[in-house]
Formats: sequence, structure tokens, C-alpha cells
Amino acid sequence: MKKNLEQLIQTRRSVFPSQYTGGEIPHDDVLKILESARWAPNHKKTEPWRYKVLKGNALSDLGIFMGEQFITTTGAPLSIKLKKLQEKLAITSVMLLIFKHRDEKESIPEWEEIAAVSMSVQNMWLTTHDMGYGCYWSSPKDFVNMSEFQHISVGDREEFLGFFYLGTYDNEATVILPERKNIADFTEFAG
Repeated sequence: MKKNLEQLIQTRRSVFPSQYTGGEIPHDDVLKILESARWAPNHKKTEPWRYKVLKGNALSDLGIFMGEQFITTTGAPLSIKLKKLQEKLAITSVMLLIFKHRDEKESIPEWEEIAAVSMSVQNMWLTTHDMGYGCYWSSPKDFVNMSEFQHISVGDREEFLGFFYLGTYDNEATVILPERKNIADFTEFAG
């Protein structure tokens, strides 16, 4: 059943890899998700979002890479947390690496470009949810230098902002809307 926009916004949730079934997301569906990303508002049309799409072997290689980066950067042995990350990647259908590309002219404040990337991700999140897939945005790990990951190229003005996991899951469960503040709790009206 297709949801209206209000229902889509209210029922959107983070769906974590532990909930994924490991199914495939067709390439055309990934393209639809990315299509929604490019329609985010952005000041002066800088379109600062950049996405690197990982599937299949690139996902397992990402897990290995992150383990190696952790050991190299921290000098510590591979942690249980990192091993769990590698397990999560094994059941993730697609990973989008989120980057912000800073406008060469720096014609707008950087925070506006970060906000535009965030809105682009929100568009993808709503589209992914509407299509019946799960997703979530994970912050970048401070020990990871994504410019060294062999499967992608990172431009000079690109900054890594996080991992956007996509996966198939059993979405038959009823969503109970969480408590949220009333509009009056966060809004001031004047006039």
C-alpha cells in the first residue's frame, strides 16, 4: 500500500543491518534512490553531494579495509566491534558512501553544503522506505581514511560524511509512532 507523504515521513525509521535479510536490491531501484537524492534543495545549485556505490565484493573489501585501517591507525588488535561491522556488511545489499564536495568558489558557507547533502540523504531515506527497503546513515569512523580505499576515487574537495546502508528486510511489522514533542514545545509564533 502506497503511503501518502505525511505517513511516509512519520513511519520512516532506521533499519539496521542486523535486521537485513541479505536479499538483492535491483540496480534500477538503486538508481531510483539516487535519482531522488539529486532533487534536494541546495543554495546556488552547488549540488555538493557525491555518492560512491558499493555492492558485492566491494562491500566485503570495505570490511577488510576498515579492519586494516583500524589496526594501522590505532595500533590495537582488531576489535569485536569491527568484526561485527564486517558481519553487517555481509548482509548489507548496497552501501552508499556519502561525501560532500566543497564548492570551488566557496560561494556559500560550508554548513549550507553539509545541510544540502543531509537533505539529499533524507530524500534517499524516504524513497528507500517508500520502496520497502531498509536503510540507515552511520557516522564516519575517525580511524578510516576513505581516500585510501581501492574501489573508489576521492576528489581533493570531497569530505567523507558517512555510510548509508541499504538492505532488504521483513517490513511486515506494524510501526508504532514514537512520542514526539508537541509543535508548541519547539516553535514560537509572532504576529
